[in-house]
Amino acid sequence: MNDPRPLFERAAEQFASLLKVVTPQQLGDPTPCTEYDVRALLSHVVGATHRIALIGEGGDGLSLPARVDGVPDDGWPAAYEVARARFTSAWADDTKLAREVTVPWGAVPGAGALGGYVMETVTHTWDLSQALGHPLALDEELAEIILPIARDVLPAEARVEGVPFGVVREAPEGADAYGRLAAWLGRTV
Repeated sequence: MNDPRPLFERAAEQFASLLKVVTPQQLGDPTPCTEYDVRALLSHVVGATHRIALIGEGGDGLSLPARVDGVPDDGWPAAYEVARARFTSAWADDTKLAREVTVPWGAVPGAGALGGYVMETVTHTWDLSQALGHPLALDEELAEIILPIARDVLPAEARVEGVPFGVVREAPEGADAYGRLAAWLGRTV
């Protein structure tokens, strides 16, 4: 993935569309990412988007928690738009793609860091979609692109304590790319 910014923007647009259908009554509902209910998942995605933006701005992304607090129940779409705008501005310079940055999984070129956040956004979009009962069709191509990357950077044997992904699970027969991605990342599909 030489320039993951267009994929990030596609994934972010899809997440933003899904986010607009979340009601305050659903914020406490469980998600397939068992450590998060809907509110915590939204907090994590908004916070992670601010984190990768801060990294693009030249800051230390490890000092910024990948969560945000204090967002009103009906304020998640606006909070995400602020994070997306910050991301777009922070990563507008093409030279940042080759610059080494530090992310939670190590020191990598900027493009590699962005690729990780594309995978996170795509995966958490599936989590949110599942929690909401699939209100919108998801961009299958995004999951098709991310699945081989996930298999490469998160091999089954690397699932040790401290890695935020469960053991690889079996995807059901006929699962779409999102289902296969979710199973690879340890979710029950």
